[in-house]
Amino acid sequence: QVQLVESGGGLVQAGGSLRLSCAASGTIFSINVMEWHRQAPGKQRELVARITSGGTTNYVDSVKGRFTISRDNAKNTVYLQMNSLKPEDTAVYYCRIEASPEGDYFYQYWGQGTQVTVSS
Repeated sequence: QVQLVESGGGLVQAGGSLRLSCAASGTIFSINVMEWHRQAPGKQRELVARITSGGTTNYVDSVKGRFTISRDNAKNTVYLQMNSLKPEDTAVYYCRIEASPEGDYFYQYWGQGTQVTVSS
């Protein structure tokens, strides 16, 4: 089984920065895509950023130029550096990965979520 542990959320003032981490553990043969999603109160969960195993990144328009996703394959960890935070970035942030425990099939796994609150 694969477990994801997120950390790094918290309360920050507008214009500040936070760095989220999501570490995968358990039986892991390989990880393909790693993503960060977020869900604000009363809104649908949205994909914020994704990074492929080859390092290709994509971002939702609202965070381009402010957020940076990266990964450390040796540590099975994905990061989200969030700069110039805005109140509208307030949400619960979830990591999601596509991993293969035994080298054949890939499955998706979700973290438990970490709260990010940006005050104005």
